[in-house]
Amino acid sequence: MNPATTSGATAEPTILTAAELTSDQELTGRFAGAAHQILADLVSAGAALGWVEPPSRDEVAELLGHVASAVRAGDAALRAAYLGPRLVGLGYWIRYARPTHRPHADLEKLAVAAAAHGRGVGRALTAGLIDDARAAGIEVLTLDVRGDNTGALRLYQSLGFTEYGRLPAFVAVGERRYDKFFHMLDLRLRRG
Repeated sequence: MNPATTSGATAEPTILTAAELTSDQELTGRFAGAAHQILADLVSAGAALGWVEPPSRDEVAELLGHVASAVRAGDAALRAAYLGPRLVGLGYWIRYARPTHRPHADLEKLAVAAAAHGRGVGRALTAGLIDDARAAGIEVLTLDVRGDNTGALRLYQSLGFTEYGRLPAFVAVGERRYDKFFHMLDLRLRRG
């Protein structure tokens, strides 16, 4: 389904895989700019996405290029969420590079535009990424969350992720310090 042709009144987000996204030249052309806007706006508002200052367009383009290369190699999955024609979220996981960790992947970014919070976008993106991990044979999907991101912690726990560790006061944002929580979803337990 092409989100550009759906009504802006769509109650449910349209979640696209990387293949669906790249099969539409119009969406592909707008994706990096829209993703940059979401990430920059969220970081400006204090979101925990790995940046202290909003990323530049070039940083986001480089990041998305890296993810796209990993997707083509079978080492990543990318999902994009649309409400009508507007990109409102994105997320991806990347397989670990170390040879002994290759069966596993890390959900590195999940970002939902503030205007779309509470619409099920984060849940739909994460569920899609979990499905992609299963299809790719990922055994354990990991992620980390800044301790003040209680909404994300609740979401991940509701989808079956469990905490396996925590680093107290590890994340530094200026003078503020936050715990870093580590979560995992063991997909081996749900096979068979």
